[in-house]
Amino acid sequence: MLSADELERYARHIVLREVGGPGQNALKQASVLVIGAGGLGAPALMYLAAAGVGTLGVVDDDIVSLSNLQRQIIHATPDVGKRKVDSAAEEIHALNPHVEFKAHAMRLDATNAMSLLAAYDLVLDGSDNFETRYLVSDACYLAKKPLITAALGQFDGSLTTIRAHEKNERGELNPTYRCLFPEAPPPGTVPACAEAGVMGALAGILGSMMALEAIREIVGFGESLVGRLLMVDARAMRFETLRYARDPQNPLNGDAPTITDLSGHLS
Repeated sequence: MLSADELERYARHIVLREVGGPGQNALKQASVLVIGAGGLGAPALMYLAAAGVGTLGVVDDDIVSLSNLQRQIIHATPDVGKRKVDSAAEEIHALNPHVEFKAHAMRLDATNAMSLLAAYDLVLDGSDNFETRYLVSDACYLAKKPLITAALGQFDGSLTTIRAHEKNERGELNPTYRCLFPEAPPPGTVPACAEAGVMGALAGILGSMMALEAIREIVGFGESLVGRLLMVDARAMRFETLRYARDPQNPLNGDAPTITDLSGHLS
């Protein structure tokens, strides 16, 4: 049940017909794991905490640097040199003491992914490299966890929701991340954020949309982004949606799957 403090805190959610008391209680009971407390993870964590998600976990082995502060709004100047998970914990507790925060100060890899995911209902991937994105998407499929994944370019971004372990209303399996992006681009072809740069406010837009999509998945309203890729062009301030379907040749839930564990991600 929601306390008197929570009823007042979440009043603007509760009066929404699509959320109400049951939806707010669902948020309180939910547990969400966020991969990365950086440009995407920072705003996502802030809005999920503000929304009243009961348990928030964060996986990040990095420390706060001055160059992070242009977009990673969960951290502040006095946090430079701290572990990102510690900085995030302080900010989330200050924002909403009702949220249980779990800090995983480590790098997600094939040896720990399945055990980390097991404790959560939903995963948000805000990582900044293809290696981690494919690992997270494969692990979520194997662990039967829904995944919300986003990516940032210099002035563009994308967002989708993946529930590849489930079937749609037609009884067909939903698409995987590998149906959308069968292979990662060759190393060196996509410059890293430190080399190419990124518009800070764009990270806020995509991260907030990740949080919105997570709230939708937990509460259950509207149309989710399963099978749809939302693309944002900040130069033209244009939003477009691309529909994609399951590829029978994909190695996860295709007709002849070849990925049955995470051994292929072991270095």
